Amino acid sequence: MSASALEEEAAQLDGYFSDAPLDPRPKYPPLDTSFGRCVVISNLPKVPESKLDKLRKVVLKLVTRIGPLASYDDDDGDGNDDPTSFLLPFDPDSQSTVGCAFAEYESAGDAKKATEVLEGYKFDKNHLLKATLYTRAEELREIDEDGEFRQPAPEPYKEKPNTMEWLEDSCQRDEFAIRYGNETAVLWSDGKTDPAVDYDGAREKKAGIHWCDYYVQWSPKGSYFATLVPSKGVILWGGRRFDKLARFPARGVDFVVFSPQENYLMTNNNDRHDPEAIKVFSIQTGELLRAFPLYPRDFLPDDPAEAQQVPPPPFQWSHDDRYLARMGKDLISVFETPSMKLLDKRSLACDGIREFQFSPKANIIAYWAPEHKNQPAHVDLIEIPSRKKLRQKNLFYVTKCSMVWQEEGDYLGVKVTRHTKSKKTLYNNLELFRVNQPGIPVEMLDVKDAVMAFAWEPQGSRFAILHAENPTSTKVNVTFYDMWKQVDPDKKTNNSSGSGNKQPQLLAEVTKVHTLENKQCNCLFWSPAGRTILLAALGDSASGTLEFYDVDSRSLTVKEHYRANQVLWDPSGRTVATTVSQPIGGGHFKFAMDNGYILWTFQGKQIHQASFETFYQFQWRPRERLSSKAQIDEIAKNIKKYERQFNKFDEAKKRRQRLEETKGKRKLRSEFRATMARLREWRARQKVERMELLGGYDSEDEDNFVEREVVVETILSSKEELVY
Repeated sequence: MSASALEEEAAQLDGYFSDAPLDPRPKYPPLDTSFGRCVVISNLPKVPESKLDKLRKVVLKLVTRIGPLASYDDDDGDGNDDPTSFLLPFDPDSQSTVGCAFAEYESAGDAKKATEVLEGYKFDKNHLLKATLYTRAEELREIDEDGEFRQPAPEPYKEKPNTMEWLEDSCQRDEFAIRYGNETAVLWSDGKTDPAVDYDGAREKKAGIHWCDYYVQWSPKGSYFATLVPSKGVILWGGRRFDKLARFPARGVDFVVFSPQENYLMTNNNDRHDPEAIKVFSIQTGELLRAFPLYPRDFLPDDPAEAQQVPPPPFQWSHDDRYLARMGKDLISVFETPSMKLLDKRSLACDGIREFQFSPKANIIAYWAPEHKNQPAHVDLIEIPSRKKLRQKNLFYVTKCSMVWQEEGDYLGVKVTRHTKSKKTLYNNLELFRVNQPGIPVEMLDVKDAVMAFAWEPQGSRFAILHAENPTSTKVNVTFYDMWKQVDPDKKTNNSSGSGNKQPQLLAEVTKVHTLENKQCNCLFWSPAGRTILLAALGDSASGTLEFYDVDSRSLTVKEHYRANQVLWDPSGRTVATTVSQPIGGGHFKFAMDNGYILWTFQGKQIHQASFETFYQFQWRPRERLSSKAQIDEIAKNIKKYERQFNKFDEAKKRRQRLEETKGKRKLRSEFRATMARLREWRARQKVERMELLGGYDSEDEDNFVEREVVVETILSSKEELVY
């Protein structure tokens, strides 16, 4: 091609080329040399080449459950589907694997999670896996094993706050927490006088922040106070000054649940799309033990509209913190603590299960299931971890069941709603299990009326039911029953034995105690101390009537708290709170003028009332019951001795209060007396000068005065009367 042709072609292409310089070097992504996504898995079985593929598949399946492995192109073209991000070394000399594997995840977060999940994982009965980040393995490799060991310097001891110090209060007071407006406060209550503030977030106010933005929660024994911060998580407080003890990250947290022995904390954000909606933490270490989705696998129905109406199945703790369980589809998954691994690697099969509950005092699960696959409805009691079926009660024509455990786990009550064959009529009966007796006998109590409420007496054998002919009736009856019947011994037997002492005998038989008729209530609340029960009419449409009833003396006191929607007894049973509250973030509350709480004695006497424009929460601080039933009975027998002791303490307390209340007046009186003494002294110093001015006359000498007694009679009125 000639030069002129090239010039002509260049002129035609003028403007098509960029003026920017051309860089022919390829742009590769930055090379990651940190190995932060790699995990070393050790203590694997050593197998020959014949079992290599099987072991590789099992380990690969295990590691991919935690997160996706890094993916690379298959450059060698050998058609092998095994990812190059997973390596299971094989030693040709020994003709077996070396007992370890390497896995590379897509993210460093998945790699860290893998070390937590796989550490201590029971691969088989002879092998517990060890998982270490590759970067940590490199650090361990650089350690000089022959070098001199140097003892690390111990951290200085820092005494932790005593979370049980509040129990040492000399006045034996209880505490409660309230949430109103932007404020959170913890107050003392002695059951006699107005509450006193213990801590109201003064330290946080000084720093310009709110102590709590959402709800609060006490731990079951009152050791910890949890404040919820949805943007961050949960903060634990404790000790005399409510110091910050721990922080647990849980974004969007909606509520928390403590384990009964306060070893673990569970958070929930109620997010259906979050695979880690529910998190379980160790309180002592702050470690995240495991996370769960809001719903178990295959629990929701296929219809999206129907799935939106299904509430998430709650987790439940065993009484000793050993197990955490949740209901799934036709099963109950029981997890062991602290590993949070499935008990025996399999769930408990429960066809058609609708509800389950742990016993409050034993590792026994009670659940009920409706008619399912030609099987009748039934209530089962299962022992954990043996999975032994302790008792099964078959039921027929069942519409619904509700289970209620007695506080000590001695009895289980099941309210059964049944239907006739035509399914047009519903009726109720109660199935009562005596859990601690041999064979767990069950008694059935027929109730002709509709049963709206069922409540056990704490630490007792009595229970109360609220029933009426029509469930919508405003007038209802409250009936009390006892699981034991007192039977007087035969008089002839006593006479023949020559003993005059007649000891009543107890017979295991459900006995009706008495019935209260035509009551305006819809809820039952037993006092934690027993004997006293509060019959309450709660809700916006109810009258707010409160009836304090003593079951033993059958005395009744009627009070009222208009629009009350909650009743809360303190742990001692001497004070009860009724509240009118509104949800946080629930929009405007139309009854804002009624918001607040009232404290009552167990006899129905009002102690204190407080009103707030916005009132969100009231919660008593729980306390562990340390006295046994025998000790409580012994105290009740010698109540006169303790009564004198406490009366003396109360008198001293009243005297201190009077002195405190009159402190200002006594100070003014002392100042006045000091002023008068100073003036008298000043006047005494002026006596000589005063007498000189008066010519020697002493006005303070009584001899210079003459006393005369004068009687003056005055007629105030007179009246003349003729007597015939």
